Amino acid sequence: MADSASLLFNPRTYDPEHFDPETRRLLRATVDWFEARGKRRLIEDYRSRAWLGDFLDFAAREGLFATFLTPASAAGKDDQRWDTARIAALNEIFGFYGLDYWYAWQVTILGLGPVWQSDNTEARARAAELLSQGEVFAFGLSEKTHGADIYSTDMLLTPDGAGGFRASGSKYYIGNGNAAGLVSVFGRRTDVEGPDGYVFFAADSRHEAYRLVKNVVDSSKYVSEFRLADYPVAPADILHTGRAAFDAALNTVNVGKFNLCTASIGICEHAMYEAVTHASNRILYGRPVTAFPHVRRELTDAYVRLVGMKLFSDRAVDYFRSAGPDDRRYLLFNPMTKMKVTTEGEKVIDLMWDVIAAKGFEKDNYFAQAAIEIRGLPKLEGTVHVNLALILKFMRNHLLNPVDHPVVPTRLDAADDAFLFQQGPARGLGSVRFHDWRTAFDAYAEVPNVARFREQADALCTFVETAAPDEEQSRDLDLLLAVGQLFALVVHGQLILEQARLTGLDEELLDELFAVLVRDFSAHAVELHGKDSATEDQQSWALGAVRRPVVDAARSTRIWERVEALSGAYEMGQ
Repeated sequence: MADSASLLFNPRTYDPEHFDPETRRLLRATVDWFEARGKRRLIEDYRSRAWLGDFLDFAAREGLFATFLTPASAAGKDDQRWDTARIAALNEIFGFYGLDYWYAWQVTILGLGPVWQSDNTEARARAAELLSQGEVFAFGLSEKTHGADIYSTDMLLTPDGAGGFRASGSKYYIGNGNAAGLVSVFGRRTDVEGPDGYVFFAADSRHEAYRLVKNVVDSSKYVSEFRLADYPVAPADILHTGRAAFDAALNTVNVGKFNLCTASIGICEHAMYEAVTHASNRILYGRPVTAFPHVRRELTDAYVRLVGMKLFSDRAVDYFRSAGPDDRRYLLFNPMTKMKVTTEGEKVIDLMWDVIAAKGFEKDNYFAQAAIEIRGLPKLEGTVHVNLALILKFMRNHLLNPVDHPVVPTRLDAADDAFLFQQGPARGLGSVRFHDWRTAFDAYAEVPNVARFREQADALCTFVETAAPDEEQSRDLDLLLAVGQLFALVVHGQLILEQARLTGLDEELLDELFAVLVRDFSAHAVELHGKDSATEDQQSWALGAVRRPVVDAARSTRIWERVEALSGAYEMGQ
């Protein structure tokens, strides 16, 4: 049985021995670099909004981004590949030390997406060389007026008569726009109407026709506004044209969206060490804060939610790495990691903040920045609402129409995830089919709260068959989002159970976690009951789906003891 600390990332004991030697070295070197800088410097750079020059210098010296973000098809060294498992591990480390570092890496991933999907060998070679030099990248998609509505882009490309174009327009909210060696920019031709006129092209932020306007946020993250003024786009700069450019935009987000879950996990882990250590050593009314029952419940709930975040995300990696033209289940699990895991992260921070109260504002703690940064992740790469709406597209097939799929194993092998850059047309979500979600629940049928949650999941199937929103209600996004939350919980529970089985997680911890999920399902059912447009049948179903978790005081006490053991387990040096 794993102890509490072993389930969380701890720099003192971290040894990713499941990876190959070079990956293991780079991950450990990254941890050591942050630890050597110390907490005071980490926090001061965050407060002073310092650009991440020293971090990027470190990454360049080590070849970190080049090793992790160059797919095998463009690699110049044996250890270079696009490996989602080790990318996820690095996301967690960056989140643990500060979202600013993660953000520079994340938007580099987004900027590379259209390049690695392109058949332009010259642009691919240029990107690989820039990575080897330690450059960062940017993804020039969103605009101030239209946001990420790529149908309405105002970045205009006018033919120059020599096979190229002149590009003019602005982009807004573009990370790394101040320093990117290559910016993947989305626009449309002035001489071609409709989707056939879309273009993705590569721009250089150092070019004189590239005008950096400002950082639109008050942060070390450089989230830029930039303008192109008659920027020359040569044929060698064209990454995609027509519908392929549209698909490249969406498929890039498919790849990049996944990174938000593990960044959220890292933030929560660092904050948890601080919160539990503080609470365990704080005396209030002559007693340790952790002697109060509500404090124990809140910290225990935070801990088991965090464990659930990790289990779900780790299992989702396997589906990404095993994806192919005939297995696109990752298209559901991706918005789930982005929406569900990141909002769970908000809950984890809120639960701990309720315990440590004013301590969470103090400038010498990591927690103060964690409480701010955790809010951003559910709002990047599509809001919670956008991702819930996407998740709903899979609900009927997932719940009611399973098919046989080969069992996906744990994927920690040193392989290149080439399919992520060969996803093809970004459509056909309604045709994606899934394996039977009940199998994961059947394996833990004897665990009381898994069984209790299974009752609620079965009830949701009945809802979809007998009381699903009709055509008119399907235009009521407020109602649909409540249904989406219920469905998301079933998918969340499923992958948690699959990963628990693969890792041998003890059933007592799983039982405590599912007690929380039972309460969550009940809360969302009550929310559905209260929606203005809910029918009588839907209201009746909603109240009938409410369940009370199976209470076991002795079990909860034993899980609390694991949480309490986190006190002093890690503290970043000054």
